[in-house]
Amino acid sequence: MTNGALVSEFILLGLTDHPQLQVLLFVLFFVIYVNTLLGNFGMITVIKVNLQLHTPMYFFLSNLSVLDLFYSSVSAPRLLVYFLMESKTISYGACITQFSFFALLVTTEAFLLAMMAYDRYLAICNPLLYTVTMPRRICIQLFSGSYIGGHTNSLVYTCGFLGLPFCGPNAIKHFFCDLPPLLELACSDTHNNETLLLVFSGIIAAFSLSMIFISYLYVLSAILRICSAEGRRKAFSTCISHLTAVTVFYGSITFSYIQPSSSYSLEQEKVSSVFYSLAVPMLNPIIYSLRNKEVKDTLRRLIARKNFLR
Repeated sequence: MTNGALVSEFILLGLTDHPQLQVLLFVLFFVIYVNTLLGNFGMITVIKVNLQLHTPMYFFLSNLSVLDLFYSSVSAPRLLVYFLMESKTISYGACITQFSFFALLVTTEAFLLAMMAYDRYLAICNPLLYTVTMPRRICIQLFSGSYIGGHTNSLVYTCGFLGLPFCGPNAIKHFFCDLPPLLELACSDTHNNETLLLVFSGIIAAFSLSMIFISYLYVLSAILRICSAEGRRKAFSTCISHLTAVTVFYGSITFSYIQPSSSYSLEQEKVSSVFYSLAVPMLNPIIYSLRNKEVKDTLRRLIARKNFLR
């Protein structure tokens, strides 16, 4: 690139520059992506066909599966194509679009996990009033609030990104258009963008994790007051899947966004990005189905019905 010329496309360097690993990685991530699609479509189908699962908890869970379908599809299809192609370019506009949707979906999922913790608090601490305090209208409002929060965060990041000049080099050391590696290519000072990223990520994480932490403090207190061991086990089992999903999601994403630039490591960021952008959407339906008797029973009935029709 000559001085003063603006970048019209970027080159995604991907996960590795070793040609012998490309096919192996393609197979690995193809399996991950297919399992993500099957698992989340399966979870949505199970919840839809079983009327007993038309409750607030499963409303949020089905919307989490929808989010994960789009969330994984932001980066996975292009990554799979790039494993088999020599040209790994992406236009400036496509790069902005990919990053905008990624920021929207990952933030919405963070807020939705917090709403699901609030739902567990109401279900366990106020079971007799649960259907009154969490009607479908409130569920829709909570999910809409999560989406609005995600859209606002995406808009702020995208506007900050659009204000940056890119005049070369144009090689992104990543497998999708994420903000930290893009900031390294900007021709101007990115201190404000880095500060904005750290502050907004910190605020979102603090709000979401605070709601989750406070909700589960009340949940734990309510569980300890239950007299029977079976009652405590049943109440706790409804929360363990959500706690596992929260731990996996925030444990991986923290390494990418909630850290000072002085300790930033691109290779570490790549590994954590693979986990929270591709592995987490695959793991969520597995986490929620393994310990969920209603979901497993519905799956067995669907499989038995399919075999009977044959």
